[in-house]
Amino acid sequence: MLLASLAGFAFSRIPFRGRNILFWIILAGLMVPGQTLIVPLFTQMQSFHMVDTYWGIILPQLVSPVAMFIFKQYFDGIPAELEEAAILDGSSRWRVYWQIWMPLAKPAIATVAIFTFVTSWNNFIWPFIVITGNDMMTLPVGLATVQTSFGIRYAQIMATAILGGIPALVVFIFFQRQIVSGIAGTGIKG
Repeated sequence: MLLASLAGFAFSRIPFRGRNILFWIILAGLMVPGQTLIVPLFTQMQSFHMVDTYWGIILPQLVSPVAMFIFKQYFDGIPAELEEAAILDGSSRWRVYWQIWMPLAKPAIATVAIFTFVTSWNNFIWPFIVITGNDMMTLPVGLATVQTSFGIRYAQIMATAILGGIPALVVFIFFQRQIVSGIAGTGIKG
């Protein structure tokens, strides 16, 4: 979330040369399916000796163009006068970001946090590829392993699936207001 919010702040409030082109390139990256990046990512993780490590699972998921887009759209909706007043009072851009924009962006933070959690929690393909041992399996990978190694045992598969879905359901129930306000706050402004 920190990287996405910093990028969203930069694209929203800091004028630099090539900003629009870079923003559109990042948005074009949303159109590339994640499955097309599996082979290059695995090759890269293998060359960094990160296969079968936690870093091998985490690093490819650190940067999210969707999260950056949500933050940028949310920051675009905040009046620029707040930033101008803070800069006139002697604040640096970092202080404006950290003490003004981030407290105002709580709905966007909640939305990105929940989407990131659910996406990471349900991710199957990347952990399945990058993990080779049984001791680091994620829940979706473990569920697929139970299904294939012991035959089809429907009761155990359903019980594991329900237990795996409970954390995402609990997060959604507790933060559904933040999700709705965060998504509504990132809409296109006219």
